[in-house]
This record gives sequence, structure tokens and C-alpha cells, in this order.
Amino acid sequence: MATVFERIRNVLVELLGVETSAVTPESTFVGDLGCDSLDLVELVIVIEDEFNVEICDDEAELIVTVSDAVREVERLVGEVA
Repeated sequence: MATVFERIRNVLVELLGVETSAVTPESTFVGDLGCDSLDLVELVIVIEDEFNVEICDDEAELIVTVSDAVREVERLVGEVA
């Protein structure tokens, strides 16, 4: 089974058209992966659908790197379980 990081990486590759190797835990969405504000909104929606979670706006604003997204999903999935 794919890890949270692998699943988020796959979402980013499909959504942004970036290379798999470009997505690391330290990658920033805006600086490294080239996201604009609309990409970020779409990314949150796709991650919510992928993991069946809801990321509130306040938490979404704190997600800057891929590892931030992984931690938030892991926290939310843990709350659901």
C-alpha cells in the first residue's frame, strides 16, 4: 500500500505535471513546484477527496511544503480512525 507521501506525490505529478523526482518532502508548493493560488485550492480539494478528509482553511494556509501536507493528512486520518 502506498504511503501518504507517495499518494500526495502522485497527486502533485498528475495535477501539476511535475516530474516524480521533483517532489520531495522538503519541496515547497509555490517556490519549488510552481503552484499558484488556484493550484493550491485545487490541491487541497484533491487531497481531501483522495484521503476522505476535510482540511479547514486555517490549516490549509499553514501547509507550505509537501511534508506539511503529509503531516496534516496523517493527523486527520488518525482522528478519523
